[in-house]
Amino acid sequence: MLTVTQIAKQFGISRTTILYYEKEQLLMPACRSENGYRWYGENEVKRLEAITSYRSYGLSVSNIHTLLSRNGESQAQILKDHFNELEREIQNLRAQQKAVVLLLQEPSLLEEHIVNKQRWVEIMVAAGFTETDMVKWHQKFEELEPMEHQKFLESLGISSEEITKIRAL
Repeated sequence: MLTVTQIAKQFGISRTTILYYEKEQLLMPACRSENGYRWYGENEVKRLEAITSYRSYGLSVSNIHTLLSRNGESQAQILKDHFNELEREIQNLRAQQKAVVLLLQEPSLLEEHIVNKQRWVEIMVAAGFTETDMVKWHQKFEELEPMEHQKFLESLGISSEEITKIRAL
């Protein structure tokens, strides 16, 4: 039998994660001692192996709960849905790559202020970006290169007030 700390250490995850899984009724201890310690046995270790595997595939806790509590077709459907979601994310990332390639092929468009905010949004939409994708793009740009993000937004002729809002996303 293992304590919370021991099982967390064995799996290389935090004690808090184990307690979160319990709160979400994903992983329950085999028993509790009189002093309140949680104890996990072989079955819980196997269940945590499955949980950590599914988490490594990017599945949500709620989907993992469903997968572990059901068998058969519902499992397959959840995995297919997750696969399709990953495929959509990949397509969005490819669209973002295309937009960046367009810009790299014609960097003078920004430098000469030929591309303004409206035109840039049109390019992004044509590349397959949704409003949410554009927000994520700005968030990542801000995270990785804040000063270049600022320069980029200025090159589009965006007002300083709007730039502040965009950078705060």
